[in-house]
Amino acid sequence: MLPQASAEAASARPAALLFSGLLRFRVTDFTLRVLASAVRAAGYCSSLSELLRLDDVIRPLGVFVAYTILWAEEPRRLSFESKVRELVEHLSSRYTLDSLKEDSVFRAYRDFFWRIRVDPTKTRPSSEALVRRALRGSFPRVFTVVDAGNIASAYTGVPIGLYDLSRAAPPLTLTLSRGGEAFNPIGGEPEALPAGLPILADSRGVVMHVYPYRDSVETAIREDTREVLALGAGVPGVEESRVAEAVKKVYELLSPAGWSWCGEVAVKKLAGR
Repeated sequence: MLPQASAEAASARPAALLFSGLLRFRVTDFTLRVLASAVRAAGYCSSLSELLRLDDVIRPLGVFVAYTILWAEEPRRLSFESKVRELVEHLSSRYTLDSLKEDSVFRAYRDFFWRIRVDPTKTRPSSEALVRRALRGSFPRVFTVVDAGNIASAYTGVPIGLYDLSRAAPPLTLTLSRGGEAFNPIGGEPEALPAGLPILADSRGVVMHVYPYRDSVETAIREDTREVLALGAGVPGVEESRVAEAVKKVYELLSPAGWSWCGEVAVKKLAGR
């Protein structure tokens, strides 16, 4: 056993070496933010199952979620043109615009929309809307992370939400709106929500998502986002394995761009659904 003074000196050497190395490489605020982001994301992974909870009030809806965390220190831009071509070929071999609504997965999401008083013929489930655009030859391109989510969603038929975790305050809760919650939707005007809508909110009460079809600008993905919550929205009639597969596919698409992930997909559901 080392004497106490020697042990303290030995334990201090790695820190001193690291500090001198950081000085040598002229650590900037940007570098520190990137490192802090990676540390936070890794911390979330260590308690992934505790990141999100389902409130018992949503039990009658039978919904469930699959999710994981992705992060990148210096993400690279990717062109998914070849992936989009493969996607369009795959979808065209399976569906037509007329047959799409009869598919069991898309039908399950349509049925759920009716259940929460949303007309799916006017506001389509996001995954169905993406497939329809692909069949028409106009699949959207935004930027790398969003594109990966859209491709994974269209392949699997599962609506996928992507959220900038650095702009959220976990733990998150999937619950029902009480009425009057402020919501700032992407592409829309701020509004107060009616009571009874399934929503994903953070610990501050910020509504991140109206389940499973509207996202907030508050936690929307940006090109400089480095911590991402990828969430697949499950509804009755859709297999849990399909929803988990959709979330994993987001990582598989982003991995070549320098993104890491927790190595697992957490599935949250309420017993007896």
